[in-house]
Amino acid sequence: MSSMLPGAPWLLAHKSMLSAQPRKMSLYGSDYVMWKDAVGNVHALPNACPHMGAMLSEGWCEAQSDGASVVACPFHALKFDAEGCTVLPGSNKKTLPQLNPLPLTIQGDFIWSYGEHKPKVPIPTVLNEIAKTYYFVGYTADTSVETDLLTMLLIMHDYNHQNGTHRDLFRITEVEFHQFIDHGHHSHAFYAMPTAPYSLIEKLKKPDLFLLPSTIKAHLENYFPSLVIFHGEMPLGKAAQCHIFVPEAENRTRTYILLFGQAKHPAFKLFGDTYLQFGNVVVNQDADILGKIYSDAPQKIKLNNEVGMDWVRRNFKSFPHVTEPNLSNFNT
Repeated sequence: MSSMLPGAPWLLAHKSMLSAQPRKMSLYGSDYVMWKDAVGNVHALPNACPHMGAMLSEGWCEAQSDGASVVACPFHALKFDAEGCTVLPGSNKKTLPQLNPLPLTIQGDFIWSYGEHKPKVPIPTVLNEIAKTYYFVGYTADTSVETDLLTMLLIMHDYNHQNGTHRDLFRITEVEFHQFIDHGHHSHAFYAMPTAPYSLIEKLKKPDLFLLPSTIKAHLENYFPSLVIFHGEMPLGKAAQCHIFVPEAENRTRTYILLFGQAKHPAFKLFGDTYLQFGNVVVNQDADILGKIYSDAPQKIKLNNEVGMDWVRRNFKSFPHVTEPNLSNFNT
């Protein structure tokens, strides 16, 4: 269990990702059913029906007169409320709770959980701050990857992989690392990535390519272990691309992107779907390379600018404590 950092907060979903239909969520090796009722309240129960173990996420939800809703088992149609109680056939009396609800912490549209564990580090407030000044564009790339949490975090903080893993879309030619600022479980990385240009003919065939800059200027804001925010600034507006990580099991990690925008020009909002698609491609490329790595291969070579990966390893090893001094302002 220690490899999944019990006591850390995990962002299970944004409310826009849920509906009145049940959805399966996994955390720390356990499966849950999550749904949003008609008045916007979010609920989560263990996914196995206590009768014969059917997956409640394969059932349906039924609204009640007060706006709340119950989740129905697909096997025998037993209906469970948010407290895990049901009414057995032939009875008009509600049972005691048969399922223990998953503890949730809901902040605005953000649904966090520590699972069944005692909190060891606080929930970061940065997403609440972003939601105040940015509009929500949408979510994308909700993917379960067959890899452990540490490996997932290492690739997200490996600043040297951009011109390899992501070369097909962005044509990144090199990574010019500028600065890493370490504040314990919070850090910042700044670097630039020059790109090989697309021809005019290529851009005319695929107009989305006009949105790609000649040099991608990256500012990554990191909150260990569950969140990386790519702050991007374009001529038409600013974007906060939030990469989320959730340990579903020892060797399975979920990731997805929440995208927020701040328009300088009305046309910026027209490209929301395009920016979401770019994010989807990035996650798919990362997931693909993670399936092509020998995880037990010894690392005999160390590249420059692996400071982000070192930050991950140090925090992973010492979690929930920060045992080393803040090594601030790494400059090239």
